[in-house]
Amino acid sequence: MVEVPGHEGTAGGPAALVAEVEALGERLRRVREAVGQVILGQQEVVDQTLITLLSGGHALLVGVPGLGKTRLVETLGVVLGLDAKRVQFTPDLMPADILGSEVLEETEGGRRAFRFIRGPVFCQLLMADEINRASPRTQSALLQAMQEQRVAIAGEAHALPSPFHVLATQNPIEQEGTYPLPEAQLDRFLLEVEVHYPDEAAERAMLLATTGAREARPAQAMTAAELIAAQGLIRRIPVGESVLDAILRLVRGARPEGTALETVRRNLAWGPGPRAAQALMLATRARAVLDGRLAPSVEDVLALAEPVLRHRMALNFAARADGVRLGEVIGALKAQLA
Repeated sequence: MVEVPGHEGTAGGPAALVAEVEALGERLRRVREAVGQVILGQQEVVDQTLITLLSGGHALLVGVPGLGKTRLVETLGVVLGLDAKRVQFTPDLMPADILGSEVLEETEGGRRAFRFIRGPVFCQLLMADEINRASPRTQSALLQAMQEQRVAIAGEAHALPSPFHVLATQNPIEQEGTYPLPEAQLDRFLLEVEVHYPDEAAERAMLLATTGAREARPAQAMTAAELIAAQGLIRRIPVGESVLDAILRLVRGARPEGTALETVRRNLAWGPGPRAAQALMLATRARAVLDGRLAPSVEDVLALAEPVLRHRMALNFAARADGVRLGEVIGALKAQLA
């Protein structure tokens, strides 16, 4: 087994770690049940979003309007006991509308001083709704916050609350008047979660649950402090050599300049960097715990390959002209590990 540097062992040894993981698994079962009372038919989306939060990262939710992305974020804020805020991204949104700004105030004694008024980014769970509708300047205002959990205003750094997560949404079909996210910002998202249409049974249950006299309300099943503790525990879970090798083979194999796979060399303009491997390492641990297991497996790597990689690699012009999809390239990479 591979241990993470700085987390070798625990105070109570392996038995204590097992007990902590089992207790966390039971707590997460209650979280999933609480979310499932409100969000129907999107279990994979819910699980991938929870994996992101357990890993301490941010998620990009991609789906057409009306699939419950906003409701999912609001529900998670309540269930996890987080201070959640929502910002609707529009072309006229300015960085100060997100980060905050300084205002000049005058005291009763005539003394003038600047006071910083915090923006909505100062929360624990920020929903950036339709993030690609804002200008690149406003999009970039989130870069430092997402990476360093602080923002700099007028040369002074302001720490964000802990934990801090961004769940951004994006409409994949209506691109008029949008600004594609730059690669540097896409790389800050741990997972890109695709939100699909629910199946017929789920949509039937949704109709009955949401059009009656009363709607289900989420109940808190976790606290912010417990989420922080869970994130620390996830990082202490040991990873087997086979899982580590699979992560490295998958990520390094997706780089066109250093792979033997013809599909990658022919179709990709650029591939994922080391941050993709870090994301996959954390996400596989979180997925194992969410499923009630004590250690990740190669199956976890395969299951999370697409949400971790697809926003960190790009098709070249020839591949786009031929109608090649990133999912096909990632599928070829996964076939090398299966």
